[in-house]
Amino acid sequence: MVHLSTIKTDAEQSSSIGELLRLSLADENTPNDSYTSSVYGSRYALEALPTNEMPEEEMPKDIAYRLIRDDLSLDGNPMLNLASFVTTYMEDEAERLMVEGLSKNFIDYEEYPQSAEIQNRCVNMIGKLFHAPTDDESNHSIGTSTVGSSEAIMLATLAMKKKWSNERKAAGKPFDKPNLVMNAAVQVCWEKAARYFDVEERYVYCTADRYVIDPAEAVDLVDENTIGICAILGTTYTGEYEDVKAINDLLVEKGLDTPIHVDAASGGFVAPFVKPELEWDFRLPRVVSINVSGHKYGLVYPGVGWIVWRSPEYLPKELVFNINYLGADQASFTLNFSKGASQVIGQYYQLIRLGKRGYTKIMTNLTTIADYFSMILEKRLGFIVMSKGNGDGLPLVAFRLDPARDRHYDEFAIAHHLRERGWIIPAYTMAPHSERLKLMRIVIREDFTKPRCDILLLDIKHAVDALDAMEPKDIEKHAELVQRTVTNHGRRRNRNHHYKGETHSLAKHGKSQAIC
Repeated sequence: MVHLSTIKTDAEQSSSIGELLRLSLADENTPNDSYTSSVYGSRYALEALPTNEMPEEEMPKDIAYRLIRDDLSLDGNPMLNLASFVTTYMEDEAERLMVEGLSKNFIDYEEYPQSAEIQNRCVNMIGKLFHAPTDDESNHSIGTSTVGSSEAIMLATLAMKKKWSNERKAAGKPFDKPNLVMNAAVQVCWEKAARYFDVEERYVYCTADRYVIDPAEAVDLVDENTIGICAILGTTYTGEYEDVKAINDLLVEKGLDTPIHVDAASGGFVAPFVKPELEWDFRLPRVVSINVSGHKYGLVYPGVGWIVWRSPEYLPKELVFNINYLGADQASFTLNFSKGASQVIGQYYQLIRLGKRGYTKIMTNLTTIADYFSMILEKRLGFIVMSKGNGDGLPLVAFRLDPARDRHYDEFAIAHHLRERGWIIPAYTMAPHSERLKLMRIVIREDFTKPRCDILLLDIKHAVDALDAMEPKDIEKHAELVQRTVTNHGRRRNRNHHYKGETHSLAKHGKSQAIC
């Protein structure tokens, strides 16, 4: 998900602030050097970094590197960013392989056939992890890599819509009102897919004590225009797994052939290793496609995702393009074209380096740490834990303040205090119809060990103690300062006011998008 950036107007660039940011402290006595023994001894250290227009002249490479690196030092520390599911650690050997693959355009199969072969290997391994059918030689399961789960979900939506519309056309029935059933707690890419491809969203709303889809309610929303049901294996709010089997069984019981797509962006690399007995994948006959993010619990740097279809029946031919390379056709279904091969190579490294046992050890450790974190929050610090433990959900901890304790601050105030220590932990409201609930969420990733867990628990305790001792007006001032100068710094400067009043996204109806 990439934000829209505005191109500054002439008036903005000539404002007093704009002129100040472009001010150079170099004068006629400052050497106009292209080489210096020190970056900070050069004239470039006295000048502003270019922001709106390309400079007229080149800059020495070491100076360009250092100045940009210094600029990026204002970003948060990825290891302390517990808002994101995205991988922040890979082994040196994996990083070297990925750097060596940076110059390879993955889509160029003729020049880089082995990179294409590595994708094929990954698709096979992931497909079999999800129990893709392998008993029919004439009806192979198929899959592809994507730029994260967002692209995979777009492809899945296109495939479901096209198959449904083809069937409607063949039967001489209208095909102008497709709909898709999903939980209102879906990630925003599902809203985008529905809107971009003209599909009506049919939401099953959360309640004050249910944060996942209700299977019966979901199936009741199905009609002849339903292209599919989305089930989430690990919601971004509380990490809970939706009951895919219950949805499948109800469809079978009612004789409905409505397909299920499983959004396993986060849970696809967790559940098979922590809860292998859980039936959510191609073991269920109504599950026709599954997406998973390699850059989340697949343990690869962003961005890589995967999507697998049960059989070609669920991916209509007219969506697939054949690219000829080395005298053979390569079937392609993608919204992107050129992309680097590095992430696919990184995924292959992790799959063969760790194997099933390695992934099981890592995911089990993360689940154990999440359970420990939940226990301390609940038993020692008095929070209410909203996420599932013991591997029944993602290795994350969603929690909130106990409303029975009269406090003059909320979860957002705690998040602001933790930000001062460098921790990036989101506070947000729940999905529509349960948006009165405020909560915080901590994602337990591979590099989050018990020592760091204990430090965070102490920092949460210190934050609560500090807020207990503060006056309400001081808490409000502090929150405003953090919001203005830290958390909203980049967004505030690049916000495009043309789109500020949009009303179609769920975020405008009480949903705060949980970071994923």
